[in-house]
Amino acid sequence: MPIGWRAAMTTALYGDRGFFVGGAGPAAHFRTSAHAVPVLGAALLRLLDRLDAALGRPDPLQVVDVGAGRGELLGTLARLAPPELAARLRLTGVELAPRPDALPETIDWRPELPERIVGLLLGTEWLDNVPLDVAEAGPAGWRRVLVDPATGAESPGGPLDPAETQWLARWWPTPGRDGSAPRPPERVEIGLPRDTAWAEAVGSLHRGLALAVDYGHLRDARPVRGTLTGFRAGRQVDPVPDGSCDLTAHVAVDSVAAAGTARAGLPYTLVEQHRALRALGADGRRPALTLASTDPAGYVRALARASTAAELTDPAGLGGHWWLLQPVGVDPGPAGWLGAGTAGWLGAGPDVAPAGDAAGRIVAR
Repeated sequence: MPIGWRAAMTTALYGDRGFFVGGAGPAAHFRTSAHAVPVLGAALLRLLDRLDAALGRPDPLQVVDVGAGRGELLGTLARLAPPELAARLRLTGVELAPRPDALPETIDWRPELPERIVGLLLGTEWLDNVPLDVAEAGPAGWRRVLVDPATGAESPGGPLDPAETQWLARWWPTPGRDGSAPRPPERVEIGLPRDTAWAEAVGSLHRGLALAVDYGHLRDARPVRGTLTGFRAGRQVDPVPDGSCDLTAHVAVDSVAAAGTARAGLPYTLVEQHRALRALGADGRRPALTLASTDPAGYVRALARASTAAELTDPAGLGGHWWLLQPVGVDPGPAGWLGAGTAGWLGAGPDVAPAGDAAGRIVAR
């Protein structure tokens, strides 16, 4: 029986036999920034040190990873943290899958967000897997798209709810209303559940910083046919919601950002990953060849780090991901979260926050 895509994705990804609940985990099927852990982990520790200082070096300092996979990133942070930080660090993975057997005992594992977090909340390629509905344009307006969970075959459904229609009017513009889209969208992905999920995650922070890392798009460049697709065993496949593959759709990052800043009451920062990681010290340049003659093993290690950094900072690949940084009850100071020299990237953002809320900031691409 055909159902809406949001319901189908929820069961296929997070049901008892869902893609993210059973099996070997996401790393067996696709590579994300979180799986390039040494380089990303080192960069996040630099960010965490700045946050730690802004918070006054609290004890404990929490790091909560939402959609933690099999704990790869948390394990790297535990391994790389310097002793003084490690003594105060409390790491938590939020994931519906069972606790991985190899996860260090010092890392907490739970299915729901903790409350009143003081520290860093991470969502690395989490929002793209938050289930959402799909709609297509018809003579009478937007109609929900239904899908057969067993085959992936689609059929037209009923009209959208008023809240969904309002979200589309604001965040997925149609020519004739404001002239901002060069071509009328034929198929849209309604990001309202992701706005809600991000706002709830931001709301779990008492003081600290929420960081979402994901691929996405902005209001003036939405895809005409949407982005919903599947991945299995390293290959892109048709999105069939039967639990056998990942189901993902790009994130409307400006909409999510507005929801977070409305909840926190403070401006956000939105920057592409290649800019963020380079500001945090990730370097994709090859090491000097002279190192190969003086320290062959060190040269090999440096070459491996440079290769991973180059992968993470490639604007045509993972480097094109967005970093959304939302502070709660804390100010990074004049240098900002990404360090001295980055403040000039920031300019007035688009009109993304409701009247009366703190304005967002967006980095020029």
